[in-house]
This record gives sequence, structure tokens and C-alpha cells, in this order.
Amino acid sequence: MVSVGRRHDTLAVSFLLVCLTTSSFAGETWKPLFDGKTLDGWHPVGDGKWTVEDGVIVGRADSEKLYGLLFSDGEFDDFDVRFKFKVVSGDSGFYIRTIFKDPDQAHGNQVQVGHSGSGVGGIYESYGRGWIQKPTDAVQRKIHKDDEWNQMAISAHGGEITVHLNGVKTVDLEDDPGRRKGHFALQMHSGNVMHVMFKDIEMKVIDTKP
Repeated sequence: MVSVGRRHDTLAVSFLLVCLTTSSFAGETWKPLFDGKTLDGWHPVGDGKWTVEDGVIVGRADSEKLYGLLFSDGEFDDFDVRFKFKVVSGDSGFYIRTIFKDPDQAHGNQVQVGHSGSGVGGIYESYGRGWIQKPTDAVQRKIHKDDEWNQMAISAHGGEITVHLNGVKTVDLEDDPGRRKGHFALQMHSGNVMHVMFKDIEMKVIDTKP
């Protein structure tokens, strides 16, 4: 005969084993959105040239008439995405939930990618509200590394959008009314000499399989 106390202990151990077994099949992984070799999954529009060099997406333009944009083929609604970037010259951005309009317009929220003082780490709505939120110049200089690789992490779930630059939160929107689904896009400004680089573009995937 099994005592009540021993039976409770057995049930508790069994429950713990079930939890551990379930959690071992569920977790968060990062899925590459750029294969490091080709522009498969992306397509360019506008001026300038996008290439892949040594595992890096490189954008170059020489004071072109049109913006140079590299759009993701897929559209996304809620997501966590991260990437590394370096700006040699010019002014760039990483669009989220954007749509394309001829001849070179990306409509939607753009996370600024550039040197300190450009608003890097902030969000600007192109062809809309303009600057929504951005860190001060002093904060940009403190956390951004000019002419070096930097890491950006963007989380967008419904109207809640956060941006982290090198681990420091630079944007925190709670109920943004902007577009809720669209493409990712990399940007080269028109009228500028551009040399921008992106790599390790990844999206978080949550595995919930039992």
C-alpha cells in the first residue's frame, strides 16, 4: 500500500518530468533571412547596386536620382528581428512592415541606420508622421560605434514596437497606429554617396511542437 505522502511525491515528480519533457521540445531559435551568399529572398528596386560580398549585403550608390531599396520577398506582421550593420558613407535605414510605391518609395516605419547624430536607433515614418521617436545625439554617440559593426534588434507585436541598439533600448512604442503588416527593406538614400553593409539578418522563431 502506498502512503498518501509518497503518492503526492510521485505525482509531483511525474508532473515535473512532463514539464521538462515539454519544454525540451519548445524554445526560441533564430532563422536566417539572408543566406550569406546570394540575395535569394530579396529583390532590389530603384537606383544603386546591392551585392553580396564575403557574407555581407553591400549597398553602393553615387548620388543617384532614385532611392536604392532592397525589399524582402516575404511580408511580416508580428516579429523579432536582429541584424548587424556598418555605414561607411551616407544614410540608411531598415524598414519594417513597409509597402512599395513606384518609382522608389517605401511607405512605413523605418528604423534609422547611420552614423551618430543621424537619429540612429530611432523610428521615422516615411511619407507619414516623420520622426516618431529617437534617442538624443548624446545617447547615440554613447552607444553607437561609428565606422564599426553595430547590432540592431527590433521587436514588433501589434502596436508595441521596441528597438535596441547594441543592447540599449532606443525606442519603446506602446500603441503605434502604423501599418501592421508588410515587407522588410534596406535603404540607400538618393542624392548621397552610399556605402552601407548588413549581415546576420535573423528572425526569431518559436517552436511550440509537443
